[in-house]
Amino acid sequence: MKITKVETFVLSNQLKETFYFSQWSYSERRICIVKITTDTGLIGWGEGYGPADIIKEGVNLIRPLLIDQNPLENETLWYNMYRKTLDFARRGVLAASISAVDVALWDLKGKILNLPISILMGGQHRKKVVPYATGLYFSESENLAEKLVEEAKLYVRQGFKAIKMKVGLSISQDIALVKAIRQAIGTDIKLMIDSNHAYSLREATELSRAVEHFDIGWFEEPVSPEYYHHYKELRTKTTIPIAGGECEYLRYGFQTLLENDCVDILQVDICGAGGLSEAKRIATLANTKGVEIIPHVWGTGIAFHAALHFISNLEPLPGRMTPPNMYIEFDRTENQIRESLTNPSIEMIDGFINIPQKPGLGIEVDEDVIRKFSSQILT
Repeated sequence: MKITKVETFVLSNQLKETFYFSQWSYSERRICIVKITTDTGLIGWGEGYGPADIIKEGVNLIRPLLIDQNPLENETLWYNMYRKTLDFARRGVLAASISAVDVALWDLKGKILNLPISILMGGQHRKKVVPYATGLYFSESENLAEKLVEEAKLYVRQGFKAIKMKVGLSISQDIALVKAIRQAIGTDIKLMIDSNHAYSLREATELSRAVEHFDIGWFEEPVSPEYYHHYKELRTKTTIPIAGGECEYLRYGFQTLLENDCVDILQVDICGAGGLSEAKRIATLANTKGVEIIPHVWGTGIAFHAALHFISNLEPLPGRMTPPNMYIEFDRTENQIRESLTNPSIEMIDGFINIPQKPGLGIEVDEDVIRKFSSQILT
């Protein structure tokens, strides 16, 4: 069996309402997905996390390394892609291009061998995971607090057991919003905060201490990902677990995070940090330090299902007869591409999402949807 074609598609959709976080605003969804076809007609799908048009060009760079190769030799292909890009981008968007291809190769491998990816990775430690709702972004609403409270209540009614909200406007505004959300959802719902590296160490410390009594599950990206020593120091100044890693790439970047004791929770993005192959290596590194992994997930059902399989395969840490539930990020912001691209639809049942048991990623991709959203690309 040989790879005959590697195709990229940049999908775009204008949002009905712009939303923003501490760094930037979102008015458009723009996502790069990859389709790998073999001489037998089998197809694998992947997705890259980051600037879609640049990821597409990265895949164009590594495409010659894939044509006429055996898709079952995915680790060999990963290594060749890594070597091809090493001199130019040890970190960043070319790693996302490799990630998209790697996920597609795993999907293809599962279909060839008629097994779900989680089984191919070594087995399923769990059959279901707990999704947490990622939402509560900022908007131009005149009554932002009221709008966010209603959104949080909606997630509770939908059955979510955990919610992550944005912070990073200012310390005083953050405190007021965290208080409002906690009061609205009660004490039984897990609540996390994410500043998208908006703060200095001093500011992150001040905010952490001010909201500790609201029982915060974790503080995500409190400071710049460049300042490893600030992450480490912040962990000594607050009882809130510190999370980060969505801006890291490859095992080497995560090794730096781990060696510097930066985080309590490692948030590898499978579609950005090197794909499922590299995520498994990163998980081994984290295991040697006793650090929990909860992946960062953003994009379509392709990325989401890749994360489901990865989480299913993660060893319980620590091991015990009844291990705790594992979490998966479930973005709830507007995304028509995510809602229509893959089948079956993502379904939460009694606060859990089941691990797919069909071959590969366990999903089908609707190519009519690809054509629809490819035609909406802005020039």
